[in-house]
Amino acid sequence: MIKTPRQILRKMFDAAVDAAQPVHCVPQYLPSPPRGRTIVIGAGKASSAMARAVEENFSGPIEGLVVSRYGHLVQTQKIEVVEASHPIPDRAGADASRRILDLAKGLSEDDLALCLISGGGSALLSLPDQGLTLDDKQQVTTALLRSGANISEINCVRKHLSAIKGGRLAAACHPAPVVTLSISDVSGDDPAVIASGPTIPDPTTFAEARGVLNKYAIEPPASIVTHLREAKKESPKPGDERLANADYKLIAAPAASLESAKKVGEMFGYEVRILGDNLEGEAREMAREHATIAKKCPPGTVLLSGGEATVTVAGNGRGGPNAEYALALALALNDEENIWAIACDTDGIDGTEDNAGALVAPDTLARATACGEDGIRRLACNDAYGFFESLGDLVVSGPTLTNVNDFRAILVTDGHH
Repeated sequence: MIKTPRQILRKMFDAAVDAAQPVHCVPQYLPSPPRGRTIVIGAGKASSAMARAVEENFSGPIEGLVVSRYGHLVQTQKIEVVEASHPIPDRAGADASRRILDLAKGLSEDDLALCLISGGGSALLSLPDQGLTLDDKQQVTTALLRSGANISEINCVRKHLSAIKGGRLAAACHPAPVVTLSISDVSGDDPAVIASGPTIPDPTTFAEARGVLNKYAIEPPASIVTHLREAKKESPKPGDERLANADYKLIAAPAASLESAKKVGEMFGYEVRILGDNLEGEAREMAREHATIAKKCPPGTVLLSGGEATVTVAGNGRGGPNAEYALALALALNDEENIWAIACDTDGIDGTEDNAGALVAPDTLARATACGEDGIRRLACNDAYGFFESLGDLVVSGPTLTNVNDFRAILVTDGHH
């Protein structure tokens, strides 16, 4: 019987994840088989689970290749799944991307390219543009991820260093029609940003990519400086005829996952407020704002939010944006009676760690003090993982095989829980 605040919070997180599982959301969006061949291509943390859902539900013959993150593999029969590195790209991702482009280039107008896209695809489709090396891309990606840049900014740069992102994959499929099924992990669900939009016209430019690097004072390798300055081959833009036959379907997104979590809260008698499915900003600042709101809420309230918090890394501790949010929230709440919270990444991986996120309780700081923990110091060196690990309050789900971004819930109880 589920009744404790911890159990209710975990059940809400599980419901949010379940709503975005490919087995539930892929089948109804599958197109009809074409006269010719169907190749299935794609990338992201959900791509192998999406591939399996296609195999189980598509009515024609299929073949193909998708790339997923190491550890995010499910068994498939006809569609090959290659594992590669995320968030820093590696050779396996670059090689798989080249093979995907080769598959795309062999298509005719009677064929169909079914493209499965989910969060994480940017790093996994890591084929550098001509004249650039994988090492160049790794350096820039690392700097961007530490800078506090948001995902739209990061992906603008990525698209202008890539041979496959920013509409280039759909252009390679021409003249074959392309149907993209997408699971969104970005605030606002912009198809051009999810996995850097490999099948979507790219409205961003080389000049904007240069602007992002300048804004965050990132000094890239010389080859990238030259590449961005020369701006030889701009990504396909809206109106590009090679993308005229590219159809796009958003099959799962943060809003629907928050609605599923809301139903769980209501089932337990709580009044549920959704603060937004597309919140962005520095994790610790977002946490302070949410603590202020939570303290004013009457007992029996749940506050839900989604989106993507970022961390400007100053220390060398462990922990992703969700654990950092949870630690900053705990400090801001200062063991306020009757307030509990959970913050997790729906892909089961907070940043690059093995936890999905963390739990906050009304006695978090008291227990921390009792075991010699200093939350303020841990936050200062971005070590929220270490803080919650010592309390036993990390949330560990393992890879969920989907990804609709961050999930946050704050529970204000009536004191009887």
